[in-house]
Amino acid sequence: MTDADPHAGQPVEHRGPALEDADSAVILLHGRGARASGMLGFAEDLPSEGAAFVAPQAARATWYPNSFLEPTEENEPWFSSALGLVNDVFEDVTEHVPAENVALLGFSQGACLGSEFVARNPHEYGGFVAFSGGLHGPEGTTHEHEGDLEGTPIFLGCSDRDPHIPEERVHETRDVFEAMNADVTERIYEGMGHTVNQDELEHAADIVGDL
Repeated sequence: MTDADPHAGQPVEHRGPALEDADSAVILLHGRGARASGMLGFAEDLPSEGAAFVAPQAARATWYPNSFLEPTEENEPWFSSALGLVNDVFEDVTEHVPAENVALLGFSQGACLGSEFVARNPHEYGGFVAFSGGLHGPEGTTHEHEGDLEGTPIFLGCSDRDPHIPEERVHETRDVFEAMNADVTERIYEGMGHTVNQDELEHAADIVGDL
């Protein structure tokens, strides 16, 4: 860990077969204040046969210090360092598993980070799941991401009154990914808290099961 790259050298937790023996892989991105080991619990709710689950750990359990609705520069250098760690993990995984067989799944701050990673690195993924998250930037941000996601299946799920994620940002994220040629499913749940429900897990299971 350095001041310029706070997530450098952070551990990556693993569950399931070794990458060289895996048929598919899921990269799990935890929320603020959480642990990578906790994200591995999603393996119990998702099709796991032949799938490797990998979960990087953020330094100090936080990918970046401020809200994802703040200007990006307010979250530097943590934000760029987090994107770099996700990229390193993705490259390690795809040395063994084709990108079209790799999904990313994030919750809360991890879902926001994953949204930015996918938007900034467009190609065909096996899938992306954002539980309570969306693209970064203050209200009114123009999300000018270009590139082709080549039909990547994406699921966006969130409450209509999430205390951290405005519903409108979920819609904006949907529109950006659809413009990038992703196959997007969005679900907004009335009155749900900042959590993950069974319907969301079933959508995620469909994506992972198709890897």
